[in-house]
Amino acid sequence: MRVNLSSPDITDKEINAVVEVMKTPNLALGPKMFEFEKAMAQYSGKKHAISVNSGTSGLFLCMNALGIGPGDEVITTPFTFIATVNCILQVGAKPVFVDIDPESMNIDPAKIEEKITSKTKAIEPVIVFGNPWGIDKVCDIAKKHNLAVVEDSCEGLGSVYKDRKVGSFGDFGLYAFYPNKQITTGEGGMIVTDSDELAETCISLRNQGRGAGGGWLAHERMGYNFRMADINAAIGIVQLSRLEEFKRKRNIVAQTYLDLLKDEDRIILPTVPQDTDMSWFVFVIRLREGYSQEQRNTLLHLLREAGIGCSNYFPPVHLQPFMVKEFGYKRGDFPITDATCDRTAALPFYNNLAKEDIELVCKELKIALDKI
Repeated sequence: MRVNLSSPDITDKEINAVVEVMKTPNLALGPKMFEFEKAMAQYSGKKHAISVNSGTSGLFLCMNALGIGPGDEVITTPFTFIATVNCILQVGAKPVFVDIDPESMNIDPAKIEEKITSKTKAIEPVIVFGNPWGIDKVCDIAKKHNLAVVEDSCEGLGSVYKDRKVGSFGDFGLYAFYPNKQITTGEGGMIVTDSDELAETCISLRNQGRGAGGGWLAHERMGYNFRMADINAAIGIVQLSRLEEFKRKRNIVAQTYLDLLKDEDRIILPTVPQDTDMSWFVFVIRLREGYSQEQRNTLLHLLREAGIGCSNYFPPVHLQPFMVKEFGYKRGDFPITDATCDRTAALPFYNNLAKEDIELVCKELKIALDKI
């Protein structure tokens, strides 16, 4: 590729932090894990932060800690990464989808209450692409109906909405640190919560069900090995200290795209809601209405042929083969999601993407648009 789709921002500081851990006997359950957790709790403004080996694991533990299981329903969005939904299925519950707002691409709060039943136990909103629009409204609905909120903010670390950090709105917030995220630990995630009880349960579950103060071979409940290694935590400590730097860099990249493409009337550009300090995750454009999924796919093919990293982002969760087989979903069940997914294209986006590379991407995008 002439321009990659994503790339982490790693310096000697992160490398040296890893080397320092490697010189100690504490490669797991060591001081760096607890230091990273303390820093994340302080950043998010929540009482507890519990590190895990992935965002996916963290979402799964949240569902477990809330006691969600067979016969229960969790309301969520069909426009998300598959992990959002897998964590519901993995505890035996049923995901109940609500269509999205066409501008923010987040779950539409106005459509949630009609999906609430006696089986509903939680709402799992997603901060799509770092955009926090509507999260406060979702939490208001949950409070009204006495439902838990698992805030999937895996794509939202650093965003601030109405003077509150994304991840701090729900009973649980969840951040993820895959290499394309705002900060990375290689693999990893972080649960944040104010609840002592929920935090204690997650800490136990991520460490084979061991209880607080119990011995290494004393297990209070069935658990899992979802711990974060100190090597990953050491990277995370450095990366978190650079988060504001990363936000500035990503904002420059996003603004450059917005400036270069503002007059391109064949596409819809992403927007930032009012009262938001945006922490950009990816830069996703959409073809205007009237373009087909086939034309979008051709666009992606032409960009890749020109050496430009790109992807459809996201395909609809409810139309994944195993979801269709299990629940019988079909096109048209969530028409705004279907239409959005048909026309999305993620362009190269990362901290140190050079202006000349952004200009190249935009040039090749316009050439490809001429051909579809």
